[in-house]
Amino acid sequence: MFLENAKKSGSIEVICGSMFSGKTEELIRRLRRAQFANLKVEIYKPAVDVRYSDDEVVSHDLHSIPSTPIDSPGSILLLSGDVDVVGIDEAQFFDDTLVEVAQTLADRGVRVIIAGLDTDFSGKPFGPMPALMAVAEDVQKVHAICVRCGSPANRSHRLSDDDNLVVLGEKDNYEPLCRHCYNLAVGKGCGE
Repeated sequence: MFLENAKKSGSIEVICGSMFSGKTEELIRRLRRAQFANLKVEIYKPAVDVRYSDDEVVSHDLHSIPSTPIDSPGSILLLSGDVDVVGIDEAQFFDDTLVEVAQTLADRGVRVIIAGLDTDFSGKPFGPMPALMAVAEDVQKVHAICVRCGSPANRSHRLSDDDNLVVLGEKDNYEPLCRHCYNLAVGKGCGE
């Protein structure tokens, strides 16, 4: 009797790290498990991210899952009706209203799983990611492998001189680096 009246508990999970660290792969894995459990799942991504597909979330390893492209986080509240799990990829491209949207969904009993870059190409916190990590019940930081020394990488080093905050790209524009190799690459020295 008690379980029938119990309200489902919502939560916010954040998967963050550098480019090529497996964030989207982990997001897809969690969403597929939820689908396997017959939960109602909705997946969203920024409409600006068309690197691999207009309407799928796609990992660098080319695993994919259907998604709905949106321009603003408020659309998630309008589009996700009776749902158990909401997945959001490339969260760093959204504005800070994503934090309120995620909180609202979790308060409604929805499990919200968010993936995104924690820092931009210059090593600064990126978009709403710091605030999302602060309000999340669970934060998983994943790492790539530094392409220069083989250490765990936590930086997304941009290979071009473009200083725009958002430059969509892959291995042609970015490489994962550890702190030491990143500092050498951007001319900060190695601190030795």
